[in-house]
Amino acid sequence: MKSPTIRQLAQTEKPLVLPGAHDALSALLIKQAGFKGFFIGGFQTAGARYGLPDIGLAQLGEFTSAFRDIIGACDLPVLVDADNGYGDVKNVVHLLHAYERMGVQALFMEDQVSPKRCGHMAGKRVVPAEEMEAKIRALAANRLSPDTFIVARTDARAIHGMDEALRRAERYVRAGADGVFIESMLNEEEMARAVREVATVHVANMLEGGITPILKPPVLAQIGYKIALYGITLLLRITKTMQMALADLKSGELKLVGSGTPFEEYAKIVGIERWRKIEQEFGRQ
Repeated sequence: MKSPTIRQLAQTEKPLVLPGAHDALSALLIKQAGFKGFFIGGFQTAGARYGLPDIGLAQLGEFTSAFRDIIGACDLPVLVDADNGYGDVKNVVHLLHAYERMGVQALFMEDQVSPKRCGHMAGKRVVPAEEMEAKIRALAANRLSPDTFIVARTDARAIHGMDEALRRAERYVRAGADGVFIESMLNEEEMARAVREVATVHVANMLEGGITPILKPPVLAQIGYKIALYGITLLLRITKTMQMALADLKSGELKLVGSGTPFEEYAKIVGIERWRKIEQEFGRQ
């Protein structure tokens, strides 16, 4: 039986919770925890894969390589961050096809200028709404699969205010976006206003340490959000854990030895039983 798509899950889940994967292992763990889909963002991929901040230093080539490895390890439906498309309308269609052929079911694209930066960092700028509309029309008209779910993200809230962000969101929906993602809203009231005033599927970005308050999934569902991204939750946790383990090792104390995932459990997580079975069945006798 074919698994439901991001498009379908956005209508049936309340909301569709998508944890962020920063590598193949985190994608495997998301699936094994029982989630129905996952998210791959530029912030965590730039950091975990390349040791870079999310300020436009990594682009399509770097992200395609990273995304392919992550998607190859997990068959859950995935939504990916397409940044600003890395160029004009032909570039965004090229990006769309590259990601669709890798198995991406959904993506969001933002209206920032190049080089873009994380939506919760200062110094952002946005392109004219007309330029973003053209990109959305190009995406909607050229998707390889009608199920591919296109989300338009606007970063106008932090620069021009909530009214302009809502105006852009409405325009992007009319241009063909299947959903919208208004970045950097300041409070729950603004989030509720967005859902109330723009009739579409809304994506909530629950970025720890960011500007927008972190709300629990049931609260987001009550407000009316259909998709909830908890994009860097795993990345921040694993970074802290590694810092603690390295400090313990550096000190020579080794107090944390044995406190991690047991060796055999880790082996099961990465599929040792499946490969042992193949080895036993088809290997040399």
